[in-house]
Amino acid sequence: GGGFQGILLDLGVSSHHFDEAGRGFSFRFDGPLDMRMNHHSEDFLTAEEIVNTYREEKLMKIFTDYGEEKYAKKIAAQICQERKIKPITTTKELENIIFHCYPRDLRHGKTNPSTRVFQALRLEVNRELEVLTETITQLIPLLRIGGRLAIISFHSLEDRIVKNLFK
Repeated sequence: GGGFQGILLDLGVSSHHFDEAGRGFSFRFDGPLDMRMNHHSEDFLTAEEIVNTYREEKLMKIFTDYGEEKYAKKIAAQICQERKIKPITTTKELENIIFHCYPRDLRHGKTNPSTRVFQALRLEVNRELEVLTETITQLIPLLRIGGRLAIISFHSLEDRIVKNLFK
């Protein structure tokens, strides 16, 4: 029968996305808060639009669900305070807000305080979990009987989706 013997998906983000300051994925370089994988796409909100327009509760939910961020409530509240004064437009501005929401003794740990919020925003901007669900659903019928679909994932949210869909 036709169909694929095997399909491999690697869900890792390539480092060139992170190293291009203009894409706004990283707090290592100052840049516009964009984070769209396809930065020519009008279909996706930028991280800047999300940070400046989402209600506080929605920001908190994203930071909690997608970033497993302990200080999500405080960070969301602070973002909403700051954006009343002026819009948050750069990665450094956002990083600075997050940094000051962390208790002093946790600001200089192994992991930058912004890591989880930036991950959460990237997932939200690119609708990565939605796209993953759709992709798997479309790939399964392309396999031949006995074919294999293998997926390399990098965090628990992706993992959960893959496991549930495989069931």
